[in-house]
Amino acid sequence: MSVAAQNQLAPVSSFAGTLIDILDRVEYRRVQPSDLEDQVYKLRYDAYRRESFIPFNSLGLLRDEFDDFDLYPNSWNFGVYIDGTLASSLRIHHVTAEHPRSPANTLFADVLKPLLEQGATFVDPTRFTVDFEMSLAYPALPFLTLRLAVMATRYFRATYGLHCVRPEHGAFYKRVLSSSLMCEAREYPGVGFPMELWGTRAQEVYEKTLRRYPFFDSTDEERRQIFAPPYEMPIWVHPSVRAAMDEVDY
Repeated sequence: MSVAAQNQLAPVSSFAGTLIDILDRVEYRRVQPSDLEDQVYKLRYDAYRRESFIPFNSLGLLRDEFDDFDLYPNSWNFGVYIDGTLASSLRIHHVTAEHPRSPANTLFADVLKPLLEQGATFVDPTRFTVDFEMSLAYPALPFLTLRLAVMATRYFRATYGLHCVRPEHGAFYKRVLSSSLMCEAREYPGVGFPMELWGTRAQEVYEKTLRRYPFFDSTDEERRQIFAPPYEMPIWVHPSVRAAMDEVDY
């Protein structure tokens, strides 16, 4: 997660009402692999430049090898839109023995490889970035973005949801997603800050997480629309949690 995104993580009590208010105005879009200049990559560039983590480039885009769908067919980029405007983005890798490569499994291979060999699978969300002005207007935006990672964990039936985050933000993942520290902080080349590895044992905590935070819930159809092939087809998907949230008394 970028610093820009992490700095906007607000307490649940302060964003729940805002999230309910904007839910019907939110759409998720999967980036087509062939579109190398998608605005998601510009949003990412702007976020990292704002924190001075990358040098200037004339294209104003930030892509890396893990965005290459030909090399990483287990990788997808997503944009989160509010009223048709790009507000945040997230990249997700589904890590398996067949497709083991991902950012987390590059930096923490000694931790994750033995688990893969035992049959574990992972959802690895990275490049979590938000539009600065949108984040000020919508404090719930990071949670709407993280919802994609929760949905991916459910869709792919992953053993773990992984989170490579700055040390000061590990407590958030422990509190909200019941994550545990899997490895102390390490420097990732080209990122500009150290990252810890946190993991959520999905099957053990999924139902508890949904009871506490029902906005993470989703339908089978929504997950299928977002994560199922063919990946060259454009998709725009509305969240499917309105009924669940309407039943919760905040």
